[in-house]
Amino acid sequence: ARDRIVSDAEYAERATQSKLDALGLTPDNIRDELAHTGTVIRRKGNAVGAALSDVAADTRITADIKAKFVADPDLSAVAISVSTTGGCVTLAGSASSPGDISKAMTLAYDTPGVTQVISTLQVK
Repeated sequence: ARDRIVSDAEYAERATQSKLDALGLTPDNIRDELAHTGTVIRRKGNAVGAALSDVAADTRITADIKAKFVADPDLSAVAISVSTTGGCVTLAGSASSPGDISKAMTLAYDTPGVTQVISTLQVK
């Protein structure tokens, strides 16, 4: 029984060290990263994939909204900036009237993937 416990402990130690090496969490890696960036960050592979997917979706949402603004004669795609983070769209800049702000927000809100619209548009 003692040999089995020692063997299991040695296996666990090797597995842990292997995982630390694979993640770059050795003391030397930590020291180097702290010296260069002041932080140490690791993400699981699927989290990175999800983050990249979110960025691609946000870019598509922004482009779709800007295209709607270009197609609408009452809205200025130049005067209204659009940014998207995690499906949350922020509209900034200016519009000609409160009705145009409403139209811009509605067009943004009706875009697939949008979860929220925040407007800081000002009437100019």
